[in-house]
Amino acid sequence: MSVELAVWHEPEPITKEHAETVFQALRRGEPDAAAPHPGVAAFAARLAEAERVSPACAVVSVDPDRADEVSGEAFALARECGLICYDPQRGLVHNLAPLGVYSGMQMHTGDGMIVVDPDLRLVTDALATMAPQNPFTALVVFGEHFIQTSPEITGYELEYKDSVQDLMFRTHVADLETVQDAFTEYATGGRAFLDGHDWRRV
Repeated sequence: MSVELAVWHEPEPITKEHAETVFQALRRGEPDAAAPHPGVAAFAARLAEAERVSPACAVVSVDPDRADEVSGEAFALARECGLICYDPQRGLVHNLAPLGVYSGMQMHTGDGMIVVDPDLRLVTDALATMAPQNPFTALVVFGEHFIQTSPEITGYELEYKDSVQDLMFRTHVADLETVQDAFTEYATGGRAFLDGHDWRRV
């Protein structure tokens, strides 16, 4: 069974719920589901696993054993072509904006997803998908710092590392919303989350 991604253009960021609605409409061939965009043809021409199914949409189909590799290429190429990318398996949409302040920041998840310059809504949504099969989420600015989290029985373990000073700290938080707020603060250059918890050095 292949893994699918779909790309099309949206003038504004959309929710994962709206992306699923558009995706299903595109699969049914509804002509008004998305507007034609020149980036669709450009995307399909540059990614071997992609097929342009209409002037408004291209679909990527790939074997599961190559899904992580090709998905990373698809996410980056979609952004370059001015398109959003919807991952129906994970129920996540990759919007063009808003982004964090660190160019080249990467998001890594425990189920193998790696995204360079993830949009802030994607980060928040990805955190909500953590489960035994997807046991962590991290935002990394290589050589500088990172934040990462893993679910625990009574909440979440939250870690922050300043790689320049070689200092790493860990704390426990009770709810997902607090984790999401910390990741958003981190991605936008804030560090208020460091003052809001009792951290221990590790």
